[in-house]
Amino acid sequence: MRTLLAVDGSENANEALRLLKYLSLDHLVLLHALNVPKPAYPMMIPEVAEHLYHEIERHMRADGEGLLNRTVSLLPFHTGPVTRVLRAGSPAEVILTTAEQEKTDLIVMGARGLGPIKERLLGSVSHRILTSAPCAKLIVPGPVKPIRQVLLPLSSSIDTEGAIRFLELKPFRQSVDLTLLSVLPDIPPLGGVAARGTETYQARERENAQLFLQSTANRLERSRYSTRSQVLIGSAVESILDQARERNVDLILMGSRGRHGLSRLVLGSVSHAVLHSAPCPILVFN
Repeated sequence: MRTLLAVDGSENANEALRLLKYLSLDHLVLLHALNVPKPAYPMMIPEVAEHLYHEIERHMRADGEGLLNRTVSLLPFHTGPVTRVLRAGSPAEVILTTAEQEKTDLIVMGARGLGPIKERLLGSVSHRILTSAPCAKLIVPGPVKPIRQVLLPLSSSIDTEGAIRFLELKPFRQSVDLTLLSVLPDIPPLGGVAARGTETYQARERENAQLFLQSTANRLERSRYSTRSQVLIGSAVESILDQARERNVDLILMGSRGRHGLSRLVLGSVSHAVLHSAPCPILVFN
């Protein structure tokens, strides 16, 4: 699996580095983006401003080389060939461009941002990557632990196909147990004859969801994944987070579903909302 690890020296980026020991790595692209600030003095002579910019870039490049050297020394022993990339530009743009050029299967990075509300409106690096990256992305919001228990929420055959495509890459070094989760929307209670109709409808939907999960589990078990299934009724985001906490999972694996464009950035999708409150790393496949 070709993997890109974006590092910036932050604690969450260091946790992302530690997570690599639990992933299968055929080739690692180690990336540091130089977000060189422009001189903020409008009256400065252009030649002086340009000289100052290059001086800042030179010092940041030296620091970046040092960061890459330290990171290489901490890589797990099973890491395959390593390509080091040090590139100036907006971190999000540099990560997206490099991932496309290197044809990576997975981007791994620490979660950064300005908090849930500001992040949805203004965007952070991890938010932009989650929205726009052409491959799977693993966002690490805090301390990591060995990946053994994985929660896999599924809502449609699109999710199933995406999950199977990614899991067929054999991304984890050790075997994992998958909990397949389907969340059905809650229907407000009605009275009289309508109540019986609602109960019948929900029972039929629950049965369909169970059959859907069983079909997915059969396909995953043929690839030697251990699975269990759970159907719940309620809010998708709250149910996923509750199950992640109750089962003490090590990773949430889910599809990138929801709105697109500006409405998605402002209102969020299930995967974005889960990322803001996830108690563990979240891996989002396309």
